[in-house]
Amino acid sequence: MLTINLPKTFKVKNLLIALALFYLVLVLLLPAIAVFYEAFHKGVGPFIEALGDRNFQSALQLTIVMALISVPLNTVFGLCAAWVLARNQFPGRALFLSVLDLPFSISPVVAGLMIVLLYGKDGWIGSWFAALDVQLLFAVPGMAIATIFVTLPFVAREVIPVLEELGPEQEEAARTLGAKDWQIFWRVTLPNIRWGLLYGVLLTNARTMGEFGAVAVVSGSILGKTSTLPIFVEQEYKNYQTEAAFGAAVVLALLAVVTLVLKEIVERRTGHHRSV
Repeated sequence: MLTINLPKTFKVKNLLIALALFYLVLVLLLPAIAVFYEAFHKGVGPFIEALGDRNFQSALQLTIVMALISVPLNTVFGLCAAWVLARNQFPGRALFLSVLDLPFSISPVVAGLMIVLLYGKDGWIGSWFAALDVQLLFAVPGMAIATIFVTLPFVAREVIPVLEELGPEQEEAARTLGAKDWQIFWRVTLPNIRWGLLYGVLLTNARTMGEFGAVAVVSGSILGKTSTLPIFVEQEYKNYQTEAAFGAAVVLALLAVVTLVLKEIVERRTGHHRSV
């Protein structure tokens, strides 16, 4: 019976591998190759020219600004939230976890509309800033709020399981030896969670660089003023500036490759692979 089933199992295994590879090539690899082909099929010159475009440089700078704002803020928030949720049991903890996951489940476009309603001139919070003549929407503050919203859970969701697996024993032992809270954090907690934390930071940065929906809603997508790289790609493609659009897409793809390489290094250092 075993000798009959083994070949069938082998065939099914190979068939599943072939289907998976075909699916990956069709959905991921071919589109990526197409983007690089469109960017370079006329040579490197148009690509270099596209990189020198003022609107492209503005979009690149704005994308970096979004990362510089959202990644540190969400890293600090994620660490605090992870410690509170992993080390404490309190009423509403399950609700806290569910709310933390909202950016995963809500469409980015819907998130952008929520921010418009809240921070617009007639919104609950936006009206206060409007009275102070501070513009939130269609400007950097609104774009930063949208980016922070969609990237909020990544650090916390990566650190929480690490803290739960670690347990509080080492921290309690350090406290009984007279260590203060900040000493416990820097010398006990942070070294143990550093790879999980770095993994969360990389995911936050990757999502920040590629975010389109929420930022497009709150920014107005004005080239040269309120467009990040993903918005620049979409706008230039609509304007039939294909070299510029695909050149920016290549830059985004290369940034993603760098993030994937760093992610792979972190996964190897942690000793296991995770699924996002």
